Amino acid sequence: MKILVTGAAGFIGFHLSQKLLGQGHEVVGLDALTSYYDPRLKQTRLELLRQQAGFGFGKVDLTDAVALEAFIAETKAEVVFHLAAQPGVRYSIENPQSYIQSNVVGTANLLETLRRHQPTHLIFASTSSVYGGNEIMPYAETDRADSPLSLYAATKKSGEALVHSYSHLWGIPATCVRFFTVYGAYGRPDMALLKFATKIEAGSPIDVYGNGQMRRDFTYVEDLVAALAAVMPRVPVLGEPVEGDSLSAVAPFRLLNIGGGRPVELMDFIASLERAMGRKAELNMLPMQPGDVVATEADTALLQALVGELPCTPLDEGIDRFVAWFRDYAKVEA
Repeated sequence: MKILVTGAAGFIGFHLSQKLLGQGHEVVGLDALTSYYDPRLKQTRLELLRQQAGFGFGKVDLTDAVALEAFIAETKAEVVFHLAAQPGVRYSIENPQSYIQSNVVGTANLLETLRRHQPTHLIFASTSSVYGGNEIMPYAETDRADSPLSLYAATKKSGEALVHSYSHLWGIPATCVRFFTVYGAYGRPDMALLKFATKIEAGSPIDVYGNGQMRRDFTYVEDLVAALAAVMPRVPVLGEPVEGDSLSAVAPFRLLNIGGGRPVELMDFIASLERAMGRKAELNMLPMQPGDVVATEADTALLQALVGELPCTPLDEGIDRFVAWFRDYAKVEA
């Protein structure tokens, strides 16, 4: 199929594009290549994709409605993965307008364009952060998610609502996938794993928030994109739910968790990284940051009901693969 991936030069977009190309699909990537973090990493990902047959690319900002309309009209994609977004919980406190423009206005622009150029399936990347103040674990798609604790989470929840409304009004089949703490090679420098590895390698202290007592449902990126590829043909159909479904009663729209389902203590995560790197980290213990949650854990029963068993990489194995990449990439950058 011909598939559009927004945010293709990003961490998950890059891995997803590789996965889809490996399956024989034609992939058209869209990315604004913003400078939220070092653009060299985005360029590295993009160059690797450009070396593969079947990949095309357009530098388009979702907030430019005219350019976006022209690009989508020309692309004629059968499936759309909407991954482009301004990420990060903490930065959303510092620069809220960036999140509102990218995650709300940009998503609305894309949906308005897709209303006129409808795909067979729209898959929208949301986040476990939308569960916010929920205290019952694991998080299930049928749980209420009305108390986001960060602006980032609020903009993603807004995106889910926008997608639902367009799905209802225009019949666009849509799945909103909620990601749980994704990690792996080519990850973002603002995420814990790459940030920690860089500082441990340099002998600098790492900041450990929540005094190390937080738990996260870490999800290896290759497992995540395998799940996304498996979800792609599982198009929501109004009135045809599966057991335990989150399918909307008024639209071909579904919410879906993608996570490992095995939360890990932050200190155990750090210990695994220390083991893989052969170095001890100097820890700077700090309190919880505004917008953070104490723990996350995905209920993955619906995902399994839809697509069956999927890869679930053990944490130590995933971190070993990350460290191998990290040291190779650091040599190239040096």
